Amino acid sequence: MARALFVGRFQPFHFGHLHAIETILGEAEELIIVVGSAQMSHEPDNPFTAGERIEMIEAALAEAKIDRKRFMLIPIADAPSHRTWVSYVESQTPRFDVVYSNQALTRRLLIEAGYNVKEIPLHKRSKFEATEIRRRILKGEDWSELAPAPVYRIVKEIDGENRIRDLGKSDYVRVKGEENHSG
Repeated sequence: MARALFVGRFQPFHFGHLHAIETILGEAEELIIVVGSAQMSHEPDNPFTAGERIEMIEAALAEAKIDRKRFMLIPIADAPSHRTWVSYVESQTPRFDVVYSNQALTRRLLIEAGYNVKEIPLHKRSKFEATEIRRRILKGEDWSELAPAPVYRIVKEIDGENRIRDLGKSDYVRVKGEENHSG
C-alpha cells in the first residue's frame, strides 16, 4: 500500500490544494498532509496558526467527501537548517513511499535523501494560490470563489480577514514591500 507525503503551508487552504490532494489520492492509498511552518502565524505571508489551518483542511476535505481514514494531518515546524529538514520530517511522520511537491527546495532535499518525488499537476495556478487570496483580502475584494466554503467560513469566524488587513499595515510590509511573494 503506497503512502504519500504532501507538504504545504496552506495559508489558507484553497481549491488548488484540494485538487492536488484529490489527484494524489487517485494514485496513493494514504496521504500524510504536512502542515509546514507550523510555528509561523500572525505574519503577512503566514497569517493563520497551524491549528486554524488544520481545522480548515479537515472541514474542506469533509465537504469534498474524502474519507478521513485515507489522510492524516501533521503540523511540522521548520527545521533549524535545510540539512536536517528531511530527517526532522521523517521523525515526525509515519513512513511514506512517495512525495508530491512542486516547491523547488522541498523537491531537491527529498530527492537528495533518496525519495521518489513527483510533481503535482497545477490546477489554474494563476487563480488558485494563497498569495492571491491574501492579496484580495488586503484589497477588500471577494475571494470566496478561490477556497472551499468551509475555509471561507472559518476565516470569517476567526476574523481572519481583519487579521490579514492588520498585518498588511505593519512596519514589516512597509519595509519588505513586494519582496515577500511565497504562496
